[in-house]
Amino acid sequence: MSKLLVNPVFNALSGRDSHLGTGTEKVKYFYEEVSPFASFEDGYEKGFADLYEMLPAKRGVLLNNPKKITIPAYWKVLLDIEGVQMIHTKRIPYEYTNVNIVPLTKENVPEMVALAQLTKPGPFASRTIEFGYYHGIFENGRLTAMTGQRMHVDRFSEVSAVCTHPDFLGKGYATALTQHQVNLIYEQGYLPFLHVRADNVRAIQVYKRLGFVISRPMNFYFLRK
Repeated sequence: MSKLLVNPVFNALSGRDSHLGTGTEKVKYFYEEVSPFASFEDGYEKGFADLYEMLPAKRGVLLNNPKKITIPAYWKVLLDIEGVQMIHTKRIPYEYTNVNIVPLTKENVPEMVALAQLTKPGPFASRTIEFGYYHGIFENGRLTAMTGQRMHVDRFSEVSAVCTHPDFLGKGYATALTQHQVNLIYEQGYLPFLHVRADNVRAIQVYKRLGFVISRPMNFYFLRK
């Protein structure tokens, strides 16, 4: 398991996703329209203070850490969520030929944002699609399910925004899209990983059936200045 995934946000912003954010050598964050994630170099003691000074008033950020951490009092903690990080370890054959999976473009962003707001798979904003490789399933011209990629860390690519409209649950769309995304990441020469809430037992079991294994806990902190 790669040590780079202990601090995926900082390492993504230091490498393959550097064009989607800003910051300093020690502290980095994505543009707000792309993602709320921010992070700082492992062991950098001034990280919280530097980040606070760098961000505009009322800006919300999302930090993650495998360990429980103490948030300085000058930050407002909006949410503290326990999650897990999962890594795909072995490519296996998938069958999803019974659904029509199509690429999503910027023209689809309003529908994508609306679907994410309804189903809450994680933060999704107007430029999140710029992480790339978003695909969806439509029924009667309506976006019913989607997934894509988010953080790109060295030889790993994250599967993200796996969601299905409540009116179309039980059809296997999320599974098919996840399978499709895993295959795509392998074809691109990378290894898939993802994050999921620790209490989402159903999703974790689905991901395990698809070849993912839990690599470490991952705590998520939604903060605001």
